Amino acid sequence: MTMTGYSELYLNDARKNLGEMIEYAVVDLGYAPDEFLDYFITSGIADKFGKGNPKYTVGMSGTELAECVLKAVGIEVKSKECDHTGDKGIAYWSGWILAYYQWKTGRRFEDIADDGLTLSKIFSMYILHEADDSKFAETADEIVARNRAKQKSKLSVIRKARGFTQSELARESGISLRMIQLYEQKQNDIRKAQADTVLALCKTLGCDVEDLIG
Repeated sequence: MTMTGYSELYLNDARKNLGEMIEYAVVDLGYAPDEFLDYFITSGIADKFGKGNPKYTVGMSGTELAECVLKAVGIEVKSKECDHTGDKGIAYWSGWILAYYQWKTGRRFEDIADDGLTLSKIFSMYILHEADDSKFAETADEIVARNRAKQKSKLSVIRKARGFTQSELARESGISLRMIQLYEQKQNDIRKAQADTVLALCKTLGCDVEDLIG
């Protein structure tokens, strides 16, 4: 069963708003796609949107959402008139399909981008705009899987950032050294670990569960 981000009742409006947000930011305000996506994530609004907070998914227009993001990261907003009453283009579709993929997977926008599915990458997938949503999701999953295979595990990255050796982490967390090694080598999937194992590691490392498992 797929763990979605929020109720499907809000999905259509959320997709429309994210599409309009990206279109306004890129086409009207002139931001590079990945630059604005980074603002969306660092503003904290991406996490709230991804969890289905109605203030952001349905409570404002896409234009208002873009301006809210910019204000949140300290950028002075100079509103511009926009007229996108015709066919929606690549920028709109990219936001629209990204909202769908985030909802379908239930993952954070930050983690999706970290796994290589950046907004510019989605722009390059515009050939799929007339295909079924499931085709985009299938292709996106393949991209994410390839990039994840190349990346160091988040457990390894966070452990080293905190100054722990594997042995020290095992001793402090109560999780066996071999288990930690298997998670870091991705021979075992930490997303399928028992909750008490993940919580013990998070407590020792001083991080959130989402930081560890993505």
